[in-house]
Amino acid sequence: MTKKSLNLAIRLSLMIVTLGVTTAMNSIVNAEEVPPIFGDITINRQFSPDPLTVRGMSGGSVPASKVNGETETPTGSCTGFVDEDSDHTLKLLSKFDYLKLQVESKADTTIMIQGPGGIWCNDDFDGKNPGIVGEWLEGIYKIWIGSYEKEKYFPYTLKITEVK
Repeated sequence: MTKKSLNLAIRLSLMIVTLGVTTAMNSIVNAEEVPPIFGDITINRQFSPDPLTVRGMSGGSVPASKVNGETETPTGSCTGFVDEDSDHTLKLLSKFDYLKLQVESKADTTIMIQGPGGIWCNDDFDGKNPGIVGEWLEGIYKIWIGSYEKEKYFPYTLKITEVK
């Protein structure tokens, strides 16, 4: 192979490697950020991004009503099985006149929230997905996502939004 052919081959190889690295870096930069699993959230009014999302696995071995001592709340009945410890902690740095928390899952899930002012449970807010909507006081809220069957665990996304 001549020196000219060898230089051309090296240049061509470097161009291919550079193109590959550039494409890979561009893909990484443009990839959507995957929400955390069992993340804790701290927000103030007009948070961004909206909706804010976190992921988790629903379910546990304890009836939701045993964890909070309630079977019925103003937002619905406390059904399903959860872990003793909450899945998420939501810290609100200010009062919200409107906030919606909604679970999205392919499985039938439940939600239970304990915070300033009481305990709220829900099932089937939107189809088989639970949610809680309303006015929220400043403070710390514990959130459990339950499953209907004991020790059955299903992936979910919890969406938090100020948009009505």
